[in-house]
Amino acid sequence: MDVNQAKQEHLLALKVMRLTKPTLFTNMPVTCEDRDLPGDLFLRLMKDDPSTVKGAETLILGEMLTLPQNFGNIFLGETFSSYISVHNDSSQVVKDILVKADLQTSSQRLNLSASNSAVSELKPECCIDDVIHHEVKEIGTHILVCAVSYTTQTGEKLYFRKFFKFQVLKPLDVKTKFYNAESDLSSVTDEVFLEAQIQNITTSPMFMEKVSLEPSMMYNVTELNNVASGDESSESTFGKMSYLQPLDTRQYLYCLKPKPEFAEKAGVIKGVTVIGKLDIVWKTNLGERGRLQTSQLQRMAPGYGDVRLSLEFIPDTVDLEEPFDITCKITNCSERTMDLLLEMCNTRSVHWCGVSGRQLGKLSPSASLSIPLKLLSSVQGLQSISGLRLTDTFLKRTYEYDDIAQVCVVCPYTSPES
Repeated sequence: MDVNQAKQEHLLALKVMRLTKPTLFTNMPVTCEDRDLPGDLFLRLMKDDPSTVKGAETLILGEMLTLPQNFGNIFLGETFSSYISVHNDSSQVVKDILVKADLQTSSQRLNLSASNSAVSELKPECCIDDVIHHEVKEIGTHILVCAVSYTTQTGEKLYFRKFFKFQVLKPLDVKTKFYNAESDLSSVTDEVFLEAQIQNITTSPMFMEKVSLEPSMMYNVTELNNVASGDESSESTFGKMSYLQPLDTRQYLYCLKPKPEFAEKAGVIKGVTVIGKLDIVWKTNLGERGRLQTSQLQRMAPGYGDVRLSLEFIPDTVDLEEPFDITCKITNCSERTMDLLLEMCNTRSVHWCGVSGRQLGKLSPSASLSIPLKLLSSVQGLQSISGLRLTDTFLKRTYEYDDIAQVCVVCPYTSPES
């Protein structure tokens, strides 16, 4: 083939345009003081300018819309829309026209054509139009490949294609933190708090339509981003107009509790690391919608050891040097049966009432045992309950528990005035 051969002229012309909403016209106002040489000339020119907002001529954003002048930015989670037109520029009828549009990403190739069937014929000055849509789910380089094949009147089959390259950017920066909490006075054992920090890393404000957490099958979720009002309704902590300005960060908080059927199975909850995933929906510009779902969020599983000790009951306030009752719950978190021995060690301020070194008997895996205990405090104020020790007589292994809970100790003989 001769390298100097002229490039073949095709009978059809292909045009590809991105479909996107217009933007508000921006106008840089030029002003001066009345005593300056131009006087009120600039102000009169701005008032006569049809693109400015009447009564607010110095506002940069005008009241007119402008069509996009370039391809623009495409962000992850948005819907990419494109208009494809094939026009017959020749004076002859073209047959068997097939238009194909593929989107090539770093991991896959997607067919975006609305129809894969060929058009039987295309007359001169006529065109074939198609609109494609794709929800962008990957960041990085994307290539739109548009291919056209057709047959001339002489029976010659021709083919050509065009490539359109664009970048998909990340619109939001999402960071998460987990806080494991234990509930001492409830049958629900393992509460998990999730803090999600969401930052707008685009150059335009976003309207945050929804930020929710879809929990895994073992958890129920409670959103902590609303404030209850007097009429039994709730309002968002971010206000009615939930806008997120560029580079601003917003924090969302969620509380997850194990479902009742899993809460009693300490061994099951102990190994759960998958919490759920965040579902984020926003709107930009003139209502363009975007949506992101994070991958499954994972946390470090709580480390209880082989034996877990929690409180089922403890009074809020007790009298000085007066015995009071508490109820402890002991759970076998290991995969073996234990034979437990309970020892109670007095501290400087808290004294246990009863016999130390009592046998609790055998405890099978994932089983629990509730034990009522009695103690008294010899010191006023907020006192820490400590000094319990469990020993597995099978393995001769000892587990010590300090700072189990805190209790407020008051003197019943002190008047409130003093």
